[in-house]
Amino acid sequence: MAFSLKPKEEKFFAILAEHSLLVRAATEILHQAIYDISKLPELNVRISEVEKNADAIVERVMVKLHKTFIAPIDREDIFSLANKLDDIIDCIKASIERMDLYNISEPPERVKEMAELILKCGKALEKSIFNLQDLKKERLRLQARCDKIVELEVIGDDLYRQEMGKLFRECKDPIEIIKWKEILAGLEDVLDLSEDVAISLKRVVLKYA
Repeated sequence: MAFSLKPKEEKFFAILAEHSLLVRAATEILHQAIYDISKLPELNVRISEVEKNADAIVERVMVKLHKTFIAPIDREDIFSLANKLDDIIDCIKASIERMDLYNISEPPERVKEMAELILKCGKALEKSIFNLQDLKKERLRLQARCDKIVELEVIGDDLYRQEMGKLFRECKDPIEIIKWKEILAGLEDVLDLSEDVAISLKRVVLKYA
């Protein structure tokens, strides 16, 4: 299928690019939260602002899809990408809120490693979404970045299993087990959602590039 852009259509890619910047910002806030838990109350406020801005973008996408006769790619793909990017931010917000509410102690090393992976996913997602604006030219680069996100998710799954195993083997405090079990699950969800966006982007490449 031929892929062409008209000036009036570029707004969708610009909005998605704006959304991807918020995703990267959210991953940076999460990284800060895990590496400096003393800032959790402040970062909780910041992620709430990011989440509000992301919700506004989803609304803008819905309105523009309703008003636009011809979209550059399928409406379902545009709407799906916007919602999936929003899901990542919502999941990060929930994780930070949980860490703040639970008054967590210093995170284990593997949790910090998962935060590093999430940050890398955020950067790769941002660049991948920007690649959509010139899909034919950037197809290979976009695919490579999506493949990298999938690889990061696999590494994250391994870290999640290792840390969960250690938690149940070594931790004697049931409250601490509950806290970290939920936090670890939230971080894994962020990685899973990032992979989901990457797979969706690869489908778009196959359809339009």
